[in-house]
Amino acid sequence: MGMSRSVSICLDHSSYGRCPFIADAKPPAEDDAVRPGLALSGRAPVGHLRSVTTTLERERGLRLFAPFSVPAMTLGLSFGVVAARSGFDVLTATVMSLTTYAGSAQFAAVTLLGAGTGVPIALAAATLLNLRYLAMGIAVAPWFEGPWWRRLAESQMIVDASWAVGHRPGGGFDRGVMHWIAVPFLVLWVGGTAVGAHFASAIGSLDRFGLDAIVPAMFLGLLWPRLSEPADRRVAIVAAAIALATTPLTPPGMPVLLALAAVVAGRPR
Repeated sequence: MGMSRSVSICLDHSSYGRCPFIADAKPPAEDDAVRPGLALSGRAPVGHLRSVTTTLERERGLRLFAPFSVPAMTLGLSFGVVAARSGFDVLTATVMSLTTYAGSAQFAAVTLLGAGTGVPIALAAATLLNLRYLAMGIAVAPWFEGPWWRRLAESQMIVDASWAVGHRPGGGFDRGVMHWIAVPFLVLWVGGTAVGAHFASAIGSLDRFGLDAIVPAMFLGLLWPRLSEPADRRVAIVAAAIALATTPLTPPGMPVLLALAAVVAGRPR
């Protein structure tokens, strides 16, 4: 079995730190540091195997990211316009996108602050919208290895697109794929914010572009591949109905939490 094929098997069908050595693998010398999750075939140098692994991760991650490139840039552009109209200058809006990296929470925060709402209320709304990341972080934690500071840094790469696409059908997460989806998403999100904030007056009203449909379309694209079973589709329909029914009645973020509770309660065992 060739080296590239062996590496591909481990990347596609196993999680980091859990890839078994294939039958014809030859263990490296004791002083060789082998990256967890990498199966060896033949006697290729460990350094070369690492290079192949990184290349495969990057190519696969960027390929999977391609459909999100336009939504990422457009969302960033929209946020820049909204932030500018809410009184934020270009630098402040751009730094916020770079350091916060939380789309819906940022939209809520700048809109509330621009309307004169106090900082505590804006922070509370943003926190409610981002509570889903608590569950997402708990789910992905076993696949983030290494010292605490490394796991803390890599946790910034947990966004909706990277989390959904990086999830393996058989369970677990592909950390490399998550990384190579989140990084270009961040670049386009921050770049779009800067452009939108700078040209906000020239862009004018966002309503005429129909940009409000981008977020639902993106999330539907993330969800659709997961609805292969009838039971999954039923749970999704109930969760969507709950979110729609409670949106006019509850604070921002609460409909998402109620829908999430319905998913947890109704998911197939």
